[in-house]
Amino acid sequence: MVHGDKDISPAEIELGYERNEIQVKGIAYFGVGLFLLITITFGLMYILWGVMEERAKEEHAVRNPMQRSEKDRLPPEPRLQSAPGFGIDSPKGRVNLELAVPQAEYWELKKQWDDLRKNGRKDAETGIVTVMPIDQAKEEFLSQGVKARSGEDAAKKAEESKRYLTDASAGRMATAERR
Repeated sequence: MVHGDKDISPAEIELGYERNEIQVKGIAYFGVGLFLLITITFGLMYILWGVMEERAKEEHAVRNPMQRSEKDRLPPEPRLQSAPGFGIDSPKGRVNLELAVPQAEYWELKKQWDDLRKNGRKDAETGIVTVMPIDQAKEEFLSQGVKARSGEDAAKKAEESKRYLTDASAGRMATAERR
């Protein structure tokens, strides 16, 4: 091959081939440099992988307080179930209703509601009554000696309580009265 920018001597034409002017030293430097770069990169990636593995183990060891439980991950009820496990939660634990009649759920809930109406409910940690039977609640309320308001302020509040917002005032004023 003949290049325009190269001077060709008659001796070179008689050779029949072009001399190799590539320097092996430059290729060797490039190869060694590339090998070192790849080796260093692999070493750094191995170290990074170890650090990330340690961090993953630490994160899995500590349970996230905001993580949802298995029950919370389920879609809201009612759910179509193709697998066994039909039941309801009660204060005493889960009641299994898989092989029971369809009304069994209502019967179990009615037992819980009747017990709640009869005995009330106390907070397990503090012991404070959170729900009490209606008759007991009435007696408790009347024993406190709550007095009804009387006078001009009470009459004014009673009149205001009869009024409600209408569309005529664009919801800005209570204009109509309940009958």
